[in-house]
Amino acid sequence: MEENRKLPVVIVGGLHSDARKEAVERLLRSVPGSVALHHDLSTAADRRTVLRSVRDSSGELDSGETELVNDCACCALREDLVPELERLAAGGLTPLAVVELWDSVEPQPMAEIIAAHGGDILDLTCVTTAVDPALLLPCLSNGDDLSEAGLAAAPTDGRTVADTWARQLEYAPVLAVVESPEADEADLALLAQLHPTARQVAVGSGELAEAAFAGFDVQAAAARQHPACALLPQEADACGISTFVWRRHRPFHPERLYAALEDLACAATRSRGRFWLADRPDTLLSWDAAGGALCVEDNGPWLASLPDAAWEMVPPQRRAAAALDWHPEHGDCCQHLVFTSPGLDRDGLAELLDSCLLTDAEYTGGRTAWKHLPPAFDSLLDPVP
Repeated sequence: MEENRKLPVVIVGGLHSDARKEAVERLLRSVPGSVALHHDLSTAADRRTVLRSVRDSSGELDSGETELVNDCACCALREDLVPELERLAAGGLTPLAVVELWDSVEPQPMAEIIAAHGGDILDLTCVTTAVDPALLLPCLSNGDDLSEAGLAAAPTDGRTVADTWARQLEYAPVLAVVESPEADEADLALLAQLHPTARQVAVGSGELAEAAFAGFDVQAAAARQHPACALLPQEADACGISTFVWRRHRPFHPERLYAALEDLACAATRSRGRFWLADRPDTLLSWDAAGGALCVEDNGPWLASLPDAAWEMVPPQRRAAAALDWHPEHGDCCQHLVFTSPGLDRDGLAELLDSCLLTDAEYTGGRTAWKHLPPAFDSLLDPVP
């Protein structure tokens, strides 16, 4: 490797372990001299240890064990992974370092760790998630806890299979797709609708190695995931798979929406977006559902609720997203929810969502009256410590 040249690093992750391993092996064979690093967390929940292996296309080069730090997989990987990458970079002989994430490790925190600690010697050039199209729907419909599936990355890991897989899939700008005889056109349509902006590359093609050096912007990737400016899918309908986009400017009635949450969370394989409640008109709320489980979070104020002077401190992606949804009366406050699923009942969904909005009489009461509506979401947004 040339002097002062950064070590290119590609992250390959995903719950589809066979597809992930196939993608990693393809990269090792395609880029002579490349090295793969893998941290096995299968013993993390019980023994609180992480097993490290380093290999090239010929086999294992090194292995070791490190302790799970503070019951935090990301902490353990940060303490062990970055020094290993720095060692490879210092050697100057490695053209590509492939970081193969363990099954349930999500790529975003690892990408941000490498970018933050790599300094002048590491260059994160790609993040890819390996996909077996035949397993896409089963993973996205699986509401089991990772611990029940033997995939917990730490003793305190409370994530589910579905929400973990959704984040792995949607964060990566490149999807490494393996050939799967069991996959059909509906599986491929679902993949395309869930992440329409992703670059799909066949694992068996030379395009995978090319994509590994394409470049990666950590800040832009984070902005694409932030509820305030996420690039949500557009309307689509193919092979029995539908994506329904529901947008309104009138706020939700908190009690009626809360009563409909279970039906809405189960109405689609995947749903996400941002919304606002009448009793919390200044708060941008995120909607994230997969596998029948819904997560609702407070993401701070809408831009319309901020003083003008604060706008200069807001990332440009956020301002651009707000401009697209801007309303002369409510600013960027809006309902923008997207539902993707086989057999989606668009009309039923629209009817249910519309029924949760304020009525004309409630709406004319204005914000002062709205804030006195029953605070049905307090248990979700303001949990008792």
